[in-house]
Amino acid sequence: MRIVIGGDQSGFPLKGPVIEFLEATGHEVADVGVHAADQDADFPDIAQEICDRIKSGAVDRGIMVCGTGVGAAIAANEVPGIRAALCHDVYSAHQCVEHDDVNVLCMGAQIIGNKLAEDILAAFLGATFSTDERFRRRVRKLADMERRAGQELAEG
Repeated sequence: MRIVIGGDQSGFPLKGPVIEFLEATGHEVADVGVHAADQDADFPDIAQEICDRIKSGAVDRGIMVCGTGVGAAIAANEVPGIRAALCHDVYSAHQCVEHDDVNVLCMGAQIIGNKLAEDILAAFLGATFSTDERFRRRVRKLADMERRAGQELAEG
């Protein structure tokens, strides 16, 4: 799978081990930063880069790592067509894809350790969106909500 990863300086300690795990398990990884622990960055900028790559089709899914993962999830969910989930457990990591067709996983480097992150990543990347009509219907409703919000913004 083609994966884009990024995070701010708070997520930097976990990002390297995540990249190593992803590459070791055969995934192609694009790293959009930060590239040093002392490199200051704003997670909305990283989120935009990740989301742009997903929406263009350059990658299949995205991973964001910041301090708690909360800000990353908020930022990514502001982009139309993106469904981001904050996951600090294995069940949520696969369920968010299976039921909600999530395409961006957010994790907090100050919340979880490397081994749990690996388990979460394996669950997230191994999951596929359910063919069950109730889940597909719900995701269509999310897309409808997104379109309405965009129209309201455009109308001012």
